[in-house]
Amino acid sequence: MAIQTAGQKTARATKLKIEDQSTIALPKGAHEHIQKVLDYLPIEHQRGLEKVKLVDFINDPRLKNLDVPMKGDLPGLYHPRQQNQNAFIEMSMGALLQPTEGFAKKWMAKTGFKTNVAGLIFSLVGQHYHLTLKHSVKKTSLEPQIRQYAEKNLRTWSEAQNKNSIRGRIFKPFRPILERWAKWLNKKAAAAQKGK
Repeated sequence: MAIQTAGQKTARATKLKIEDQSTIALPKGAHEHIQKVLDYLPIEHQRGLEKVKLVDFINDPRLKNLDVPMKGDLPGLYHPRQQNQNAFIEMSMGALLQPTEGFAKKWMAKTGFKTNVAGLIFSLVGQHYHLTLKHSVKKTSLEPQIRQYAEKNLRTWSEAQNKNSIRGRIFKPFRPILERWAKWLNKKAAAAQKGK
């Protein structure tokens, strides 16, 4: 129970609006899943965010002047606060669901939709959190911090989702072995990159 002080209203939790401007047919329960992922994150990390905007493809004028060519479509974009407009997250359903590709790519995108959306939301909220609310992070170490934030939240979220599933119980004993193997493969790939 919250303590109410004289003259102050108790703080109420506000949910982020999900604004769907996408014409692409979303998988069943997509809005509920997005809301579940947002509810998983602490409210303090979402402070200052106004909405999650779902669009077909991201068309931002800032992206046209990039020197670095981009492969494929941008799946999500964080829009920081500007003058009287609050910060918001824009997510491209075309990049996540790939409706223009062949059957196999469409099917793969649809089966991985929930996990991809969760990872994208964790990444974009992490970007918002580190840019606006966490002031001790230097600009040079921002990207690794955001990646670490997203990976940590995605790992704990997926463990919570698969806690009682058959697949989760089968693979739980093998997780340390798979993590060591992934670490070894990453080291090998980094060594190969240095050798080039």
